[in-house]
Amino acid sequence: MREAFGAKFDVPDGYLNTASIGIPPTDAVRALTESVARWGSGLDRPEDFDPAVASARAAFARLIGTAADRVAIGSTASQLIGLVAASLPDGARVLVANQDFTSVLFPFAAQQDRDVRVTEVELSEIADHAADYDVVAVSAVQSSDGRIADLDALRQIATSTSTRVLLDVTQAVGWLPLRLDWADWVVGAAYKWLLSPRGAAWLAVHPDAPDIRPSSANWYASDDPWNTTYGLPLRLADDARALDLSPTWFAQVGAAAAMDWLAGLDMTAVAEHCVGLADEFRTALDLPPAGSAIVSVQVPDAVAKLTAAGISCAMRAGRARLSFHLYNTAADVERAVNALRSA
Repeated sequence: MREAFGAKFDVPDGYLNTASIGIPPTDAVRALTESVARWGSGLDRPEDFDPAVASARAAFARLIGTAADRVAIGSTASQLIGLVAASLPDGARVLVANQDFTSVLFPFAAQQDRDVRVTEVELSEIADHAADYDVVAVSAVQSSDGRIADLDALRQIATSTSTRVLLDVTQAVGWLPLRLDWADWVVGAAYKWLLSPRGAAWLAVHPDAPDIRPSSANWYASDDPWNTTYGLPLRLADDARALDLSPTWFAQVGAAAAMDWLAGLDMTAVAEHCVGLADEFRTALDLPPAGSAIVSVQVPDAVAKLTAAGISCAMRAGRARLSFHLYNTAADVERAVNALRSA
């Protein structure tokens, strides 16, 4: 059992794979376990999950620096990005980062029958070309190697040009301090750095962003969900809740427990801890500091060596990917370094 930032985690030594699956605090595990037990005993009503939905929505808003009434709930990042992509006008020009995560790229590429054109450039060149496009869609932190987009440059683009900006913060929110109330759309999934179950995701919409067609409109997106379960006319909420999916209950319960705690932390201190460990690891391997909690290394048989040493990591883009979160320690760094230095 480990303690970090006032919470306890039943995380094994050498767990450096948060960029794939985050480990929840034990309080979140307890809340979810108790919720499943109530379900098994028939003790809950559907509306009993509404407080968890509201709590998780508000926590996501706090973590990205915006207001809860701007935030819609969904189940995956790609589903929410798909709402934006399907709402673009025919012929829209979209700029993306080369080799970004496909959940960012595919929803726009799938609009090709409407002549929506998607152009890839290197991440470092996004800001240079953004003004020539209708939309920039990019991960704030790259999944494959942890590179961080130039958010200051993107903010300047969003506030001084007609280019719209969509950010996927799935690999950023939870360790990187964020203030993204300027972006047109911000999407994030729960199950990585937010230490929550898979099945919850959020979309923050700027008040001045182009309208999104609510093509998944449902009873939970209405102005009064529990009294709008049957019949026409269409009656949706007058804020971002109009884009809500009906919630995946247990995912929202776990997210509420984990994220309410996470949103109350000093995210600058969290970033210093995570990045400090990652850069310590990079320095030990003669790599320059990168300021990211995700590290990609190309060492012969890296994943095999790390796995044999009890390190949990991932293979991404042909390299070993290690990720350092708030429950990791210097001992994890030392263990991973020793594994990679082994013959």
